[in-house]
Amino acid sequence: MMLDVDRQFFLGFIKIHILHHASEKPVYGQWLMEELARHGYRMSPGTLYPVLHALEEQGYLRSSREVVEGKARRYYTLTGKGKQALRASKDKIRELVNEVLSEEDAPVARRDGKRGRGGR
Repeated sequence: MMLDVDRQFFLGFIKIHILHHASEKPVYGQWLMEELARHGYRMSPGTLYPVLHALEEQGYLRSSREVVEGKARRYYTLTGKGKQALRASKDKIRELVNEVLSEEDAPVARRDGKRGRGGR
């Protein structure tokens, strides 16, 4: 279980993770909670749904309501703005990982597919 400080610290990663999966297919809250838990992010509905709603209000996600097996389910998909944000986030993540890893660490794959050591 994550501490509150950890949850706040990792919230950016969680948002990027949500955008990533919403770029691949429509996703819904319960599936996202299970997927995030597989990566160590244990989130309650009371934590996840406000994040989803905020991402939608900010224009990164779009939602639609569908009935599945008699139950209403809200699916989230990535918008054009969300695609741009995800692309920019991936670029920043690559840059950060390359900078943070020291020369003693294993080389990190760059966007061009070559191996590098943080631009050194």
